[in-house]
Amino acid sequence: MHEKTKIENASENDQKVIEDELKKSAKAETQSSKSHGKILAEQLTEAAETYKRSTAGTFYSALIAGLEIGFSYLLLCTVFNFFSPRHSEEVVFKLMALVYPVGFILVVLGRSLLFTEQTSLLSLPFFHGKESIGSLLKLWGTVIAGNMIGGFVISFLLLWIGPHLHIFDKEAVEKIAVHITGFSGHVIFVSGILAGWLMGLLSWLLTSTKDTISKIVIIALITSVMAFTNLHHSIIGNIEVFSGLVSSAKITLSDYLIFQTMALSGNAVGGFVFVGLFKYRTFVAGVIDKS
Repeated sequence: MHEKTKIENASENDQKVIEDELKKSAKAETQSSKSHGKILAEQLTEAAETYKRSTAGTFYSALIAGLEIGFSYLLLCTVFNFFSPRHSEEVVFKLMALVYPVGFILVVLGRSLLFTEQTSLLSLPFFHGKESIGSLLKLWGTVIAGNMIGGFVISFLLLWIGPHLHIFDKEAVEKIAVHITGFSGHVIFVSGILAGWLMGLLSWLLTSTKDTISKIVIIALITSVMAFTNLHHSIIGNIEVFSGLVSSAKITLSDYLIFQTMALSGNAVGGFVFVGLFKYRTFVAGVIDKS
């Protein structure tokens, strides 16, 4: 019993040291670059504000993000339709990386809730002991639902407007969907982990700067890397594969469900573990070592 009390006291002392260090970091004057502690403190504050939102407010923000990310899909289809007669499909899919970031820029700078950007951010209060795993999963679920429903809506809208504006046809939609789903489930899962890792880093890097131009460059850099390397992103991928599902016989419901399950799971693991957990534990380890 005595040993148990000692362990509990040590844990409480460590938590107090961590809290004090976070408060000190938050108040520190910003130099040319923010410290690890200052970024973490700001991310924890931002995450706490998201947890305080009503469920409806969270859902509508996520719904808007699901709609806005569709502008990337609009450009992807348009680029494919325009360049495919002139270049091989392999080249066209690489060119699409140039327009892939547009929807992400609209969503992130517009402060809408995108699941993959929020995965690591929303996990920090859980690691910090301020929120339960139940609260985290509920918030994740609300954001995912909003993102996906927004994706369904914009998908139907773009499938209608594309042919009417003569900017893309159903062949472009089909080719993109087949390209995204042409991998085994475990490959999509691991690919999703890498994409979730990158998106978690995106959130972390955006907190490190206040300059809008720098933020645009960071978003464009990270998301274009994802597109160029075929990493699977569950939210824009939802639009890509769902559009193929409703317009082409080559994409089945099974294809859609496997893709979405594996991509979502991978994205969640990438953001939760490789950014949320590792960034938090790195800070904690440094604080405890100094104390």
